[in-house]
Amino acid sequence: MSDKISLQHLARKAILYIRQSSTYQVSHNVESQRLQYAMQDRLHHLGWQEIEVVDEDLGRSAAGMVTRAGFERMVAEVCLGKVGAVAAREVSRFARNSREWQQLVEVCRVVDTVLIDLETVYHPRHSNDRLLLGLKRPDSCSTSCSTSPGSGNCFESSWTTDGPCCSRPRAASLAEHRCASRYGDVGTSVG
Repeated sequence: MSDKISLQHLARKAILYIRQSSTYQVSHNVESQRLQYAMQDRLHHLGWQEIEVVDEDLGRSAAGMVTRAGFERMVAEVCLGKVGAVAAREVSRFARNSREWQQLVEVCRVVDTVLIDLETVYHPRHSNDRLLLGLKRPDSCSTSCSTSPGSGNCFESSWTTDGPCCSRPRAASLAEHRCASRYGDVGTSVG
């Protein structure tokens, strides 16, 4: 078990997110699917008893405007504080763009949910892990940062002493607001 995983995390379920981008991959890259499903063993080894597999996004591209019901459901469950860990073979498989990625990481930070891949357990409340997760985001900050103040984007719209705008999300209250407005009032308490 990792020292980043607490009994509070283990008391909640883990969600394993599985996705392949096209129906061709689903039918021809079965080894990739097998390896993704095998992540259940890693979660069991780390101590989780309850593991929910979210695989309804198999064959759905993360590009464009395709709705990914599995991803949306996973984020909603995290927002409600029901999830101790979200896992994927590679954490970059979670989100299609930097905005979605930063939203997921911030929501996990607010409700104290760890992210897990084949190699590492990431705790978004630890600054070093947030840095590593920032390096693994799907695309560059130019596609997700606002150029106008007050645009409602979740990122600062200017360079800071910490680096470019994408490296510094606004206060957690914005993530809480996004969860509340999208999935109902969830607060930050986890029971």
